[in-house]
Amino acid sequence: MVVQSNSSLYLPGMNIDILLSLINQFVTLDEEETAFVESLVVSRPCKRNEVIAQSGKSSRYMILVLSGYVMTYYTDNEGVDHVVQFAGSSWWTGDQNSPALYSTRALTDGEIILLPKAAQDVLMERHIKFERYFRHVFQHALMRMQARFTESHRTAEERYLAFRARYAALEQHVPQKYIASYLGITPEFLSKVRKKLVRP
Repeated sequence: MVVQSNSSLYLPGMNIDILLSLINQFVTLDEEETAFVESLVVSRPCKRNEVIAQSGKSSRYMILVLSGYVMTYYTDNEGVDHVVQFAGSSWWTGDQNSPALYSTRALTDGEIILLPKAAQDVLMERHIKFERYFRHVFQHALMRMQARFTESHRTAEERYLAFRARYAALEQHVPQKYIASYLGITPEFLSKVRKKLVRP
């Protein structure tokens, strides 16, 4: 498959420094490899409550958050959203299934990078450095999933404390109902947990 450059979709002042910095933590890109990455990704703003990717549709992109916060979630038959993951600056998110099982929504205004899945395949096929980098990304995602499974067997208070440790700056930007959903408790019970923790 031939992947054409998305340079025509670039926004003025497009910033992919975060992406390049993340990659260069694990491998060192030369000028040609850096230019190749820049030719494939799309940077764009996102607005609060914007659905960036929707379940049931073709899963086309991996999403890197540059600024702001997003959540990945699924919606049950009753129309209730169940949060699977939050992501802030420098975090990858999205759905690798096709069609997508999960949706991704912006919780705040921000900026994201979209990496087309076809482009990701080309990166890994042409340059082993990118295969190494994305192997790290997927290993890290697996570790987060395992941590969430372990946390599911802990008390609500312990799960909330783990959430605060992982997403230190997120709480002030996210409606309580989404934090409660992520923790697997009701918003009312989350309020009780918070009050208990602030008592002297």
